Amino acid sequence: MRYRELGKTGILVSEIGLGAEWLERRNAQEIKAVIDICEKKGINILDCWMAEPNVRTNLGAALVGRREKWIIQGHFGSTWQNGQYVRTRDMNKVKPAFEDLLIRMQTDYIDLGMIHFVDSEEEFDRIMEGEFIEYVQRMKYEGTVRHIGISSHNPLVAKKAALCGEIEVILFSINPAFDLLPASDDMNRYFAEKYYHESLGGIAPEREELYRICEQRKIGITVMKGYAGGRLFSEKMSPFGVALTPVQCLHYALTRPAVASVMVGCDTPQHVEAAAAYETAIEQEKDYASVLASAPQHAYPMGQCTYCGHCAPCPAGIDIAMVNKLYDLAVMQQEVPEGVAAHYKELSKNASDCIGCKDCEDRCPFHVTVAERMEKTRRLFEKKQL
Repeated sequence: MRYRELGKTGILVSEIGLGAEWLERRNAQEIKAVIDICEKKGINILDCWMAEPNVRTNLGAALVGRREKWIIQGHFGSTWQNGQYVRTRDMNKVKPAFEDLLIRMQTDYIDLGMIHFVDSEEEFDRIMEGEFIEYVQRMKYEGTVRHIGISSHNPLVAKKAALCGEIEVILFSINPAFDLLPASDDMNRYFAEKYYHESLGGIAPEREELYRICEQRKIGITVMKGYAGGRLFSEKMSPFGVALTPVQCLHYALTRPAVASVMVGCDTPQHVEAAAAYETAIEQEKDYASVLASAPQHAYPMGQCTYCGHCAPCPAGIDIAMVNKLYDLAVMQQEVPEGVAAHYKELSKNASDCIGCKDCEDRCPFHVTVAERMEKTRRLFEKKQL
């Protein structure tokens, strides 16, 4: 495993990290198995944005006796209310949720305290001018948080964070689909140079600027959505019309300026093995450029679900991210696979429970038409049951 310095924090992090989101659906033994294989492979950083109590408890139990080996990226503003995740700025909710994270993770400090999911410039300004940032700063002053960071999908918000002087780490969504916004249909033009990452040709200007600012100011970037929710692994689902491998996606993210680690969503040891394979991959296996250069199509993937969960909470109690994932898995085949149908049937709430309020659409950073997808999902799985 190779390690990189995380901005100016002085922390060395493994370039492959653990995005623990999908561990919500695993038990204590399964989570420990993932932590064990991560440690064996040299992974030393994990992101825990999730507020669900059991996953926090199980992660904490898995880290007993080896806390000092891990860099924990924990979040302010991710809360658990009435059985659902809720992103909030209400300090009466934020404080106990962060205290709960410490207790369940069995630690008295969080290495990277992240201001959770800020995609609006106006919201960023309110946070940085009010009691929210004062609480985060106090946690750092007391040593409960070692470094202050922020998570965002919006490059304009991330830029403001990088320039504000308070933020040391940014958790940001990076993959080829999110980054590339070509001005020409000739994809080969953007990959003509041997060291593509040095020129950043073809990347949306605001993203290029963000990466350069972070590099110049030594703001460390940890990456989320490196696989675009797995969409990039499928020729049918990829906006480029070609499939990429985990190694190619990881290489793309790790060649962006200021990037220190990619938080890979793993919920099985096999997923960890697939990500860690990057460390021994040869250059031909890492080559994403030639694949994208010959891609039959390209598009910025707004409107496509990456299962990030920020659509929650749902007033009907639907796990929207899971329903969307099962729908995408189902339509990739001519017939709905029995395993997918069985998983869908086991959900306590599903697409048929959608009330069409569209609150989730307002929260979605990728502008997914959730209500429309819920109706398509309902029809698809009801047809399977007939």
